[in-house]
Amino acid sequence: ELGWISKVHVNRPAVVRHAEQIQKWKTVKGNWQAAWLLKAVTCIDLTTLSGDDTPSNVQRLCFKAKHPIREDLLKALDMHDKGITVGAVCVYPARVSDAVNTLKAAGCDIPVASVAAGFPSGQTPLETKLAEIRLAVEYGAREIDIVISRSLVLTGQWEGLYEEIRLCRAACGEAHMKTILATGELGSLANVYKASMIAMMAGSDFIKTSTGKEVENATFPVGIVMMRAIKEYYWQTGYKVGFKPAGGIRTAKEAITWLMLVKEELGVEWLTPELFRLGASSLLGDIEQQIFYHVNGTYALQHELAMA
Repeated sequence: ELGWISKVHVNRPAVVRHAEQIQKWKTVKGNWQAAWLLKAVTCIDLTTLSGDDTPSNVQRLCFKAKHPIREDLLKALDMHDKGITVGAVCVYPARVSDAVNTLKAAGCDIPVASVAAGFPSGQTPLETKLAEIRLAVEYGAREIDIVISRSLVLTGQWEGLYEEIRLCRAACGEAHMKTILATGELGSLANVYKASMIAMMAGSDFIKTSTGKEVENATFPVGIVMMRAIKEYYWQTGYKVGFKPAGGIRTAKEAITWLMLVKEELGVEWLTPELFRLGASSLLGDIEQQIFYHVNGTYALQHELAMA
């Protein structure tokens, strides 16, 4: 339905002002902070996307995914029996089998997500993108994070973008599909809104800000615009699409701010792993450090916390 995007106008100064206000929000403290941080943990896509990834470091990542917070810290918060894990483990297609086998051996049902479709640049032929998606699903990925062709957005080829995402959705089969917009390379907030709407129309289960490889990744102005698109799509269709900011989210304070923004823009219904994820590789370490401080009154030494 191109009519939904034909007359889009984004008031950039207003969006920027709202984003500036967000960064001034006071962070919750004490037990409330601990509760928000544990909620954030359950929404993390614990990620490794490096050229030197090996089976062993993927195995370590999976162990951390199953045991994201030290057991004694959870006991101190009376949360040790709640089965707290991260939302998913995210890897390259070549490492999907390693992650799936490790989690299966650990008796853990955490889903494995795989980037695909020419990640991170999207500059591969469509046939190659679809083949990569199918292989990732065949290897056991239950979630696929595709990346769009930015050129289709920058040249206004909205029908072409819709068709590409639709074909990717079909290739995913029963796997959930998150569509990475790479917002830092789309040129304008209006394009971010339009690409968000097209991605949802084409069947995306989630829309995601960034690959984490761009110069500009998850920012609050972009998040506001994407969430407004999600809200509008929900009003028009009754279908809830998830939101995933990714790239550059490294601190517990940032994670809480994103959660608060989602609550403000979309409501508490979106504060679940089914509708909200945080893409991060180093965030979990800071969250565990802040929980350690909440419980013990001091920060942990380097050797006191497992890799995050």
